Amino acid sequence: MTSAVNIEVDWDAVEWVILDMDGTLLDLAYDNYFWRDLLPQRYAEKHGLTLARAREALAPKFIAVEHTLPWYCTDYWSEITGLGIAQLKREIRDRIRVLPGAEDFLQAVRASGRPLWLATNAHRDSWQLKIEHTGLGHYFDRIVSSHDFGHPKEAQAFWHALRDGRPFDPQRALFVDDSALVLAAARTFGIGQVVGLRQPDSGAAERDLPGFVTARTIGELSRPAARLASASTAD
Repeated sequence: MTSAVNIEVDWDAVEWVILDMDGTLLDLAYDNYFWRDLLPQRYAEKHGLTLARAREALAPKFIAVEHTLPWYCTDYWSEITGLGIAQLKREIRDRIRVLPGAEDFLQAVRASGRPLWLATNAHRDSWQLKIEHTGLGHYFDRIVSSHDFGHPKEAQAFWHALRDGRPFDPQRALFVDDSALVLAAARTFGIGQVVGLRQPDSGAAERDLPGFVTARTIGELSRPAARLASASTAD
């Protein structure tokens, strides 16, 4: 059973808005399909395996690097699997979807005048494909990948590098993500407000993120953000 909606963003205390991409703005169904279905199918075909054996072979490879930089690296997985990962992702680009309410939220934050940053673990091949396909790039003042810094968002080194690259006050920042480990890292670094999203994949059930302020999707933050934008315009 998931907890009730619990949105407690203090917009008066927000000067910077930092957002994750996959599962926050974009439907994680695309990535889940890629890793759970397409990649095992193509790996099985290439190596002459049944689909079941392909999944068995891939599982320990996934576990070995989960939550580390290689897990998010298309070059790494191309080498490990013998497949062109970036090209495979491009083949199914029509599955890339913006989550309901995400663009409304982006528009409201932009209208408020606050700097809006995208901070993703996705490799350049992946995030550029998704930004190109969705056309969301113009909303952002800054787009940063963990591969730019050599550390995933789960690591404190990422957050220090993010601040060093363009100084900001973490206590005056809002960060939204769907990963409990990433949210915890942001909070440990000192990000003032973190919000977790409970349904990053539109085709999957909600899941709990104990200990965090949560919303089902970023769309639930759109109306508060719109009021923020209206107040800013009135001023």
